[in-house]
Amino acid sequence: MRILFFGDIVGRPGRKAVQRVLPELCERYQVELVGANVENSAGGFGLTKDIYNQLLEMGIDFMTSGNHIWDKKELVKEIAELERLLRPANFSPRAPGKGTLILQANDVPVAIINLSGRVFMGPCECPFLTAEKEIDNLPKEVKVIIIDFHAEATSEKNAIGWFLDGKVSAVLGTHTHIPTADERILPSGTAYITDVGMCGPINSVIGIKPSQTIERFITGIPHRFEVASGPVWINAVFVEIDNTSGKALKIERIQKILEN
Repeated sequence: MRILFFGDIVGRPGRKAVQRVLPELCERYQVELVGANVENSAGGFGLTKDIYNQLLEMGIDFMTSGNHIWDKKELVKEIAELERLLRPANFSPRAPGKGTLILQANDVPVAIINLSGRVFMGPCECPFLTAEKEIDNLPKEVKVIIIDFHAEATSEKNAIGWFLDGKVSAVLGTHTHIPTADERILPSGTAYITDVGMCGPINSVIGIKPSQTIERFITGIPHRFEVASGPVWINAVFVEIDNTSGKALKIERIQKILEN
């Protein structure tokens, strides 16, 4: 199983950049399944149904999210209709949407589980115990299991990687928008990276115009943020997995800079 996963897509620049590189990357890596974290796809904050449909049309098979999933309020009512979209499984059980999805790729079942961290993040259930529960509830024939762990603290991400080593095929960190260079296969066969990074403007503060972010840090006064412009970078990972055992065979970090 060959899976391509894009880090947090930020606004229109991120969406357009992913659309540009997706055919080339799919051909180069002979990809069978494409995923992305999409919670910042709509103007840098949240997701809309229209953008969800655009991402599906460009070839993204599954979409994960995190703490910004409710930023566009209409999605609260619409998320139940969006079959390929996940919100963290350890959100409140009363929240709409789902945290686990099973897809078929070339007759191989693949489970995707979305989780949120708790360190420096909003309230949610324990991601470690939720991961165990979600894995235990999967059909026995599902061997390929992908985790998007949307979390702030590198220590929490690292810990869940070791906790799930040998239980899932890959633990892919998202949320910080800053790619880490620690991709590897852990001893029991789980592909791991602390943070995939983002797809969005490189001359920015995690996708936002630097002047606006700096002003917020200096004054402490909330104000509207806008997605930056200029060159865009793509951050993604390619993961190859053995279909029978569910063990990872390869993880490769992908980074490209695209001029306008």
